[in-house]
Amino acid sequence: MEQVKQAVILAAGLGTRLKSLTENKPKALMPIANEAAIIHVIRHLVKQGVHDIAINLHHHAEQIRQTLGNGNHFNANLYYSYEDTLLDSGGGVRTAMDLLPSGELIAVYNTDIISDIDLHRLSSLCPKRGCALALVTNPKHHPDGDFSLNGRHIIQKTSPSYTFSGISVWHKEALLTQPPLQKFSLVKLIQEAIYSQQCLGFVHPSYWFDIGRPHDLFKAKRFIREHFS
Repeated sequence: MEQVKQAVILAAGLGTRLKSLTENKPKALMPIANEAAIIHVIRHLVKQGVHDIAINLHHHAEQIRQTLGNGNHFNANLYYSYEDTLLDSGGGVRTAMDLLPSGELIAVYNTDIISDIDLHRLSSLCPKRGCALALVTNPKHHPDGDFSLNGRHIIQKTSPSYTFSGISVWHKEALLTQPPLQKFSLVKLIQEAIYSQQCLGFVHPSYWFDIGRPHDLFKAKRFIREHFS
C-alpha cells in the first residue's frame, strides 16, 4: 500500500465545549505554544510527507483562511471546503476530499487533536476499501471508550476498550460510497468497515490531547511548551 500524501482536516465545528473561548475565534485557532492548534496539525502532517491538505470550514471560516493562506509557508498546498450548513464529520470529509489531487489514501485529522500519531503506520494497515484508526487509552472524559481490538482488527466495544483518537487513514473507495454535500457521521462508515472486517488499527503509545475542553486545552499548552518550546 502506498504512503498517505493527502489529508482532510476537520475544522468546521462550533467549538461549543470551549464556551466563551470560541465566541470570537474558531477552535482551530486556539493558541498552543505560540501557534494555532491547526498549525500544529499541519506541521505534523507535512513532517510525515502529507502536503496536499483540504480543510472544511464553517465557524469563523475567514479567520482560518486569513491565518493559513495557501499553505506555502508550511510547505503545504491548502484547499478550503466551506460548508453553509454543517455536514458532520463524514459529510465534511466526503465533500472536502474532492478538492484533493488523485491518490488512494486520505488521512483524516480532527483539528482539535494534538498528537504525534504515526500516519505511516496507519497507512501500512489501511486495507483496500477500508480504513485504519489510531486508538488511545480512554481519557477521563470518555472512560467507556469506543472500540476494542482483536489483533489488528478493530471490533465492536468489549473489554478492554479504547477511544478513537480522531485520526485515521482511509482508502478513497471507502469514502466514495457516499455522495458529497450530504450530512452524515464518519462513524457510519467506520461501523460498515468493522462489519466487513476492513477496519484495522493500533493503540497509540505516545502523547495525545483533545483540546475541545478548556482543561485539556490548558494541559496541551503546558505539555507542548515544556517539551518542544
